[in-house]
Amino acid sequence: MMTWLLTWWPLAVAVIELVVAAHAVMNKREVRAAAAWAALILLLPGVGVLLYLVLGINRVQRAGDRLRSGMRRYEHAAGHELAAADLATHLPEPARHLVAIARTTDRVTRWPLLSGNRVGLLRDGDEAYPAMLRAIGAATRSIALGSYIFDNDVVGKRFVAALAAAHARGVQVRVLIDDAGARYSFPSIDRALSARGVTVARFLRVLTPWSVAFANLRNHRKLLIVDGATAFTGGMNLRAECVLAESPRHPTRDLHFRLEGPVVGALMDVFAEDWAFTTREELRGEPWSCAGLPCGDTVARVITDGPDLDLHTMRSTLHGALNSAHRAVRIMTPYFLPDEPLIAALNAAALRGVEVDVIIPERTNFRFMDWAIRGELWKILHQGCRVWLGAQPFDHSKLMTVDGAWALVGSTNWDPRSLRLNFELDVECYDQALVEQLDRLLDERRAAARRFDAASFDALPWPARLRNATARLLSPYL
Repeated sequence: MMTWLLTWWPLAVAVIELVVAAHAVMNKREVRAAAAWAALILLLPGVGVLLYLVLGINRVQRAGDRLRSGMRRYEHAAGHELAAADLATHLPEPARHLVAIARTTDRVTRWPLLSGNRVGLLRDGDEAYPAMLRAIGAATRSIALGSYIFDNDVVGKRFVAALAAAHARGVQVRVLIDDAGARYSFPSIDRALSARGVTVARFLRVLTPWSVAFANLRNHRKLLIVDGATAFTGGMNLRAECVLAESPRHPTRDLHFRLEGPVVGALMDVFAEDWAFTTREELRGEPWSCAGLPCGDTVARVITDGPDLDLHTMRSTLHGALNSAHRAVRIMTPYFLPDEPLIAALNAAALRGVEVDVIIPERTNFRFMDWAIRGELWKILHQGCRVWLGAQPFDHSKLMTVDGAWALVGSTNWDPRSLRLNFELDVECYDQALVEQLDRLLDERRAAARRFDAASFDALPWPARLRNATARLLSPYL
């Protein structure tokens, strides 16, 4: 037996490596990812196979499909759908070409376009947290709260107190925190919530043997729904550094949005699916119902993206928006590492005369990310896109507008992690008045930023350019 093993084990290992490499080649959608995994598997015997089996296979998609196949669909937003072809009547004449974006999102996302919504902008934790806490304090039936980061700090404790008080007066409360995000503070906030009787769960635990394969797949969504009538979403986590008036040690600017109308039902559906995926509890019945009554002029649609059945939804949405633009595209994001097709779409827009402005932080909260971003900027600078480096404090805002009448707000960054690995939540909005307000905010941020053009890139000393170019090689993994 021992002689047989010594003779044949190299062949057995080689066969296993070839089979696993073949799996990567056949199942990875991106050529670069397929080639990288195949090379890793074949060049690092044993190690490459192990890494692929742990990190390379999307088990979340399979688990999510199995779970949803046995679930009844949530239909809170039913009855207020608007066909993309009818959207033109809600848009001013110069913006009616933006119907093309709605036609794209109709085909790539499973969520309906809904009329009759009201969307309000909230700047930083200074405006967002008090509004959220007031809504929690007024809740009578249900509260659904999901966040990537929910720190155990002064802000986190305010939310714990408000949620516990709601629970004590009989409100149904559910809190979902991403497991990785919960570890940003110690002890984690879920202990404090559980101690006060609040039902809390962690999304995809990362430190258990059976969940190592999910460690890189995080729930980046931020969502609060109160009584099925009012929702808050955007890019803001729950942490003290977002309250600028209290002079935190690491101040962070951010945007959040208050939403009312039929779109709240769709947002409730998103939370309910994430909650059922995590806990197997389905949120149904009167406490979780949504009235969804029309109350405003914004036509809106929820867009979910993630490594499950929503894979590549956001990429397609961004392509649709860029390809439909006639006059101006404005993008604000903390992390800007678009893939080659998105770079091509940005350049194509600029080359046909669209004003393309990209506002990113002068310095992010990750120095290595700064280097990688600088190493990629030349790809759009030489084609006419304009890049602006925002001053401190660090700006975590995510926002995109097109031609003064379409906006995308939510949690997605322009980087590989958001566009490939994270579960993200955004809302597309068709509303000239709202977008004009958002464009004024973008004008403010751009006026306070400095232009980084092709000459600025070319003027960098060669050691910095080499460092940045080296850092960008890891951009698919950042």
